[in-house]
Parts: sequence; C-alpha cells; structure tokens
Amino acid sequence: MTKNLELQLAKLEDIKGVLALQESYLVSNLSEEEKKSGFVTTPFSVEQLTHVIRNQGLFIAKDNNKIIAYIFAESWQFFSQWPIFGHMISLFPELKFLDFEINSTTSFQYGPICIEKKYRGKGLINSLFELMRTQMVKKYPLSLTFINKTNAPSLKAHTEKLKWTIIADFTFNNNYYYILAYDMNKPALTTN
Repeated sequence: MTKNLELQLAKLEDIKGVLALQESYLVSNLSEEEKKSGFVTTPFSVEQLTHVIRNQGLFIAKDNNKIIAYIFAESWQFFSQWPIFGHMISLFPELKFLDFEINSTTSFQYGPICIEKKYRGKGLINSLFELMRTQMVKKYPLSLTFINKTNAPSLKAHTEKLKWTIIADFTFNNNYYYILAYDMNKPALTTN
C-alpha cells in the first residue's frame, strides 16, 4: 500500500468520488472478462449516498485524496428498498450462525465493498473492514451479506482474508448467491 492512504468515514463531499469508483466496477458496465476480477451489483444514487453518509455507514479509503475503496454498512430497513434485500430478510428465520438471533434489529447489511483493482491483494480490505467493524459493532453484534456465486474474487477475500462464514445460499432473479455472516465482536486484523 501507499503511505498517502487515508481510511475514514465518508463525508458529503466524497459522493462524487464514490460514484466514480462505483461506475468503474458496476456489473452492468463490465465485460464478461472484466467481471472475473470482481464487481459490485448495487448502484447508489446521490440521495441514497447522502442518507448513508449522514447515518455514518459509508467508509472510504483515499490515496492522495482520490477515493480508491469503499464499504457500505447500513440497516436492513434502508436496504429493503431493493427487492433482493427483502428476499434475504425473508430468509432470516431459517438462518443459523453461532448463538446469534438473526433478525433485522440485531444485524445489518454489510456491503457492497469496492476496491480499485490496483489496490487489491495488499491488505486494504482488512484495514478498511476493521475501521467499519469498530464503528458498526457499537450498534450491531452481527453482520450479514450476500455474494454472487460468480464473484469468486469477492468470495475468496471475504472467506479467506476476513474469515466470514458461509451460512446459506439462495437464488434471486436467476442469479445464485451465498449468504455470509460475521461476528462483529471479532477483530478482522491479526496481531501476528
């Protein structure tokens, strides 16, 4: 990584940079070959970004003041405006993870996460995730997310680097997804 890297909560003036990064990796903008390196599926509007930033649920990484990564962390109520999240909420009664009671008040939706390609594989995901985790654990003991089964780079990063646990899978609009869970009391960074 670079010495000019800053990790922080996003501010309203960061919206333009977040939208630019989102545009570069949005699944609908990528070729089949580009998708193999990972992608994001949920596009956010300026209004939605404003809400998440005001709610302190958007975490960013900057290199020389350019946004090169982001992580969203927001309530299920916010995410339920998209049908796929409503479907996932309907699955909560069937889900099991450690001793957690899985519902929309004890957990939040983590993601999407997006890291500019040249910064991937250098440990940034761990640092940015840990910044998000230390803030969100104050509100929620559990985080849930889903990853498209074709998004192998994201699945590998989350299960191998961050140690998320796959707890189920589901189908929505002819796409196949894994559901993953994370105990927010568990630090993401190791001390070794």
